[in-house]
Amino acid sequence: MNQIHLKTLAFLALLASLFSFSCGPNKQNGPEIGLSLIPPTQITNLVNLDIRAGLKNKSANATTVEVTLYLNAEKPENIIHQAKLELAAHAADFVKFSMPTKDKVGMNKIILKVKGDGFEARKEKEVEIVASTVRSNKKIGGAWISFYHWSEEEGKMWNPALKKMTDEQWKELVRSMHELGMDIIVIQESFRNQEYVGKHNMDRTGYTGKAFYPSKLFPARMPIAAKDPIEAVLSEADQLGMHVMMGVGMYAWFDYTPGSLAWHKKVAQELYEMYGQHNSFYGFYVSEEGMGSLDCFETEPAKQEARRQEVLNFFKSFRPFVKQLAPDKPVMFAPNGWGVGRAGNAYYELLKNVDMISPFAFNRMPEGDLTGKAAIDLLQKYCDETQTHLWLDLEAFLFKEKEGYLYPRPMSEIKYELDHYDNFERVICYQYPGVFSNPKASIQVGENSTIKLFQSYQKYVDSLSRKSGNRQVQK
Repeated sequence: MNQIHLKTLAFLALLASLFSFSCGPNKQNGPEIGLSLIPPTQITNLVNLDIRAGLKNKSANATTVEVTLYLNAEKPENIIHQAKLELAAHAADFVKFSMPTKDKVGMNKIILKVKGDGFEARKEKEVEIVASTVRSNKKIGGAWISFYHWSEEEGKMWNPALKKMTDEQWKELVRSMHELGMDIIVIQESFRNQEYVGKHNMDRTGYTGKAFYPSKLFPARMPIAAKDPIEAVLSEADQLGMHVMMGVGMYAWFDYTPGSLAWHKKVAQELYEMYGQHNSFYGFYVSEEGMGSLDCFETEPAKQEARRQEVLNFFKSFRPFVKQLAPDKPVMFAPNGWGVGRAGNAYYELLKNVDMISPFAFNRMPEGDLTGKAAIDLLQKYCDETQTHLWLDLEAFLFKEKEGYLYPRPMSEIKYELDHYDNFERVICYQYPGVFSNPKASIQVGENSTIKLFQSYQKYVDSLSRKSGNRQVQK
């Protein structure tokens, strides 16, 4: 080897050592980290902030990590929680801390610092805490979106426009949601499959649904103009600091059988592998919904109990599975509010394996059932005892008589629910497209009353900001 070549190698080695020194510890040796706040964005000072620090060891070696959470500044006196974790090879885990917020009104920064042998990593997130006499901030903090409504009858006024929307127009819709302060997006479903539990034979014939994204698992695609609306929504949400719950479904309505569980695990893994790099990827939503009684609309007692057990078994297996993918990210289940009292102690078992429930339809409880308020109070009791988050899925629509399609609910009725159902730590609504429409949008989804509701709700939010003196919604 000649002298010039030796000098070149020595110079390169020197550069490498200087670069290593300037960058500090080798972060590649450490686990992948994540930080999630539940609820995100804005909460009242009567709600504890659930802070999740996720750690995923991608190494073939076990490692020990020190996790430190700070409030507002990385100083010893600002430490709010510390923990030490032993992570086995290829294992994932998370640290959970519930922070009281009574005396923390204002903008707050949560700082996560993770240290180990030869590595150090850091993440931070902001949350606004507002003073209140009730748990709710009385705002709609987010909404479901569907890329194509599952029912042609109910979505009669929506689907023609949804089918035409481009990726750029989905980004435009995300910006319109942000304009109203609806910064949590729940994707209704990543696949469309109009099947029902007990009425299909997909275990034998195979899955028949169509994807809204370029899936390699099940390549059949829904005939919509958007090429990848999931990517469009997430990328725009990244820019605006929004949060997206990924809809894992649809396998079949109310279906929590072993076949459905296996399908959900495969799809959740593909969705996270394709989109998990987005900062806005907030968690997983199981699209199949169900009854508040957890019996999946069965009428015979034996079948009711069997379906209820399927629901419990599903989440007992699904949540640990996705925690290995993304340990800090929550899992959400959205049953209706009907028959909650009939489920009894099943909720204690369910809520061990669900991070949040977002029930709906309290404004149309069946005759002979609990009142909407009584059902909510019972669910709140279950959630308090299991430290689960209770969010409201506010129905922002009404059914058109005879025709059966959905149309925007009057703002007066929406305000009534926001005022009277005031214990929910977060309110999200079903749904944004076809119910709210920005008058500046390049494509209008739904009838003209969608524009009226957008403007009415915008005035309502502005009036709340003026009354409280809180920061205005970003525009």
